[in-house]
Amino acid sequence: MSDSPAALPSPEVKFRWFALRWTAIALLAYGAMAYLVVPFGWLAAEGRQHPAVAGLPEISRTSDNIPGDPLNVALIGSEESVSKAMLAAGWHPADPLTLRSCVRIADDTVFHRPYEDAPVSNLYVWGRKQDLAFEQPVGDDPRKRHHVRFWRSTELDQDGNPLWIGGATFDHKVGLSHTTGQITHHISPDVDAERDKILADLQHANKVSSVDWIDGFHKQLSGRNGGGDPWHTDGRLLIVTLVP
Repeated sequence: MSDSPAALPSPEVKFRWFALRWTAIALLAYGAMAYLVVPFGWLAAEGRQHPAVAGLPEISRTSDNIPGDPLNVALIGSEESVSKAMLAAGWHPADPLTLRSCVRIADDTVFHRPYEDAPVSNLYVWGRKQDLAFEQPVGDDPRKRHHVRFWRSTELDQDGNPLWIGGATFDHKVGLSHTTGQITHHISPDVDAERDKILADLQHANKVSSVDWIDGFHKQLSGRNGGGDPWHTDGRLLIVTLVP
C-alpha cells in the first residue's frame, strides 16, 4: 500500500511563519542601524569636526568694537591650500589697506577704472584683523564686488590643518556709512548668497574635499553691520575641507 501524501500546512501556519520571518528581518535591520550604522555615522561626523568649531564667534567686530559682518563660511586647510583654492576659484587677494591703496580705490571708483585687488576695510575676530581677504570685481570699477575676509584659528585638526573662519558679503554700492558718515561700501543684506557662491566657485574649481553645515550657528538671524547696513541669514555655517 502506498504512503498517503503529507498534509500541507494550513494557511494559519503559513501566516505565522511569514510573520516570524519578517519580524526577524526587521529586528536584524533595526539592530544593524541602531548599533552599527548610526554610531559609525556619529563617529565619522565627530572625526570630521575641526576642534576650532567649538566656540567660534558669530560676528566680526570693527576697530571700535561695534558688530561687523556676520561670519558664515569656514575653510579647513593650510594657508597655501586656501590661497591656491581661492585663486583657482576666480578670487583675487585684496591689497593691504594703505594710504596708496585707499587713494587708488577712490580714484578708480570715480573714474570707473578696474581695480581687481582693491583693499577691504579691517574687521576683527579674536582681537585681530583678517589674515586673508579675497574679492571678485563686478563691472568696471570697485563699486561692486564679492569679497570675503578670513581669520586663522589657532586650533589644528588631526592632519595639522587650521580652520579659517570667514565673513563673505557683496558690496553693491559706495556711499556714506550710516553710523560714522565716512565713505564706505554698503553690503547686500543676503549674506547667504555670498556664502553659497564661495561653495559653488570652489566646487567648480575642484578644490572641495568635503562639505559640512552647522545648522543654528547664528542665534541672531538678522542685524546691522558696522556701517549700519542690514543683513539676514538662515543661520547656517558652511565648512569646506579643501583638497590638499
